[in-house]
Amino acid sequence: MSTDPGTEPGRPIRLTPVAPGVWLVILGGGVTVLGPLFGFLTGTILGAERKTLGMSPIFLFLFLGFLVAGAGLGVALLGVRRILRHRAATT
Repeated sequence: MSTDPGTEPGRPIRLTPVAPGVWLVILGGGVTVLGPLFGFLTGTILGAERKTLGMSPIFLFLFLGFLVAGAGLGVALLGVRRILRHRAATT
């Protein structure tokens, strides 16, 4: 706050909450992007010489990363659905 008597206060700031579902979209998008990356990273840390369940750990953990990414995509789509329903209800 200014002590100068000649200044006027600025316009008021009105804070509005984000629509329901936005955090689901952000979280699901992050998991979708990072799932395969962490799966590939885990598989390469374990090495290609070792066999896990009869297959290469790189393949196995990359496949598990894709499954996690699919779940993240599902969460993001649920968030989009929730945003669209909220927008339709408010207009």
